[in-house]
Amino acid sequence: MSNILSLLALVLVTTIAHSQKKVGKEGILLNRCDGAINIFENGDFHLQFTGKKSDSDVDAYPSLERVGSDNLLWLCYIATEDGKLTFTGSLEEGFLKMIVFEEMSGDICGEIQQGTAEIKRMYIGEEQSTVGLNYEVTGGTLYTLELRKGEKIQVVFATHANSKEMLSLHWNFQKKIVDTTEEKVVDHRDDDFAPTFRIIVKDAETNLPLIANISLEGDKEIAGLYVASELLFNLQRNIQLLIKCDVEGYFFDDRLGEFSSFEDEEITILLEKVASGKSLQIEEIEFVPGTSEITKSSEPKLRRLKDFLALNATLEVEIQGHVFALGDNSFAGQRISEARARRVMKYLVDNGIDKDRLTAVGYGNTRPVYREPQFSYEEQANRRVEIVVK
Repeated sequence: MSNILSLLALVLVTTIAHSQKKVGKEGILLNRCDGAINIFENGDFHLQFTGKKSDSDVDAYPSLERVGSDNLLWLCYIATEDGKLTFTGSLEEGFLKMIVFEEMSGDICGEIQQGTAEIKRMYIGEEQSTVGLNYEVTGGTLYTLELRKGEKIQVVFATHANSKEMLSLHWNFQKKIVDTTEEKVVDHRDDDFAPTFRIIVKDAETNLPLIANISLEGDKEIAGLYVASELLFNLQRNIQLLIKCDVEGYFFDDRLGEFSSFEDEEITILLEKVASGKSLQIEEIEFVPGTSEITKSSEPKLRRLKDFLALNATLEVEIQGHVFALGDNSFAGQRISEARARRVMKYLVDNGIDKDRLTAVGYGNTRPVYREPQFSYEEQANRRVEIVVK
């Protein structure tokens, strides 16, 4: 993705929250299992080791004593279909170790800490700067891993202490049956005459269907990861649902909504191709009223941003704070816009993003999206944090 990206503006629309819950000070670091970077698609990525030591998550495995906790980088992947996984991770300097764990009962980090997660592949020598999985075994490269749909793995890389080396990662999951069509309808309805909940994914420019990884969270009956351009369900009750949509080469889309079981519901997601000058809106980044404190409910959105930056570690970003206020730019408005930009920057740094890649600046109300807002959503659009990826 980074090969085709020269400029990306991520607009994080911020709303004033009534909740007083705040994001924890310690953060969830990339060198911890529970801070693992989520891989949603195939591609070439650049990740950076934090150079920080953490409590070891692998102490329960005597065979992993040589891995320790000095400098780890965790990845998480869920298979969208039956298939085989290959990947290559490499450093320009220094050694690279690798362990692949498979989830057994639904809590992979807890299982790793207890020593019950199965080790599927392991290379813990210090002779190789390139490790991975492939169809031929050489040096630090082990046999490819076959996964079933829905299976979850956690991959941890390790290198020498204090290193902030860049890890180049090529990730490729090849499905057993390659779907070359432009449309894939997945129908989970058991009653064609009952109200239908429908999700449709299309290219924003061409309006043609896109086969996407669609993750549903919030209702246990339909929660899961699906691969489809059109997804259909009968809802058994009114639900609140988080929809995450990813397609390789496109900006991701997340949305939270409440949906009725008594009438047809249709959600059309239009995805923008990654290209210079294009922007993406990430909604519901909230602050405690009148402050720069980020609410706990905003953390999933910030984590998506963290994952994007972690997977594209060669990119540098400018975090821009904006507020909504009528009239001239005030000292208070300028100050809070700067504070909110710095707060987002602090979150990213606390969660393993190198601070040398980040700058924070506030613009008060001098750069509104709507110069004369008439509606509340226009005011909300002016109250935002923009992340400009150069």
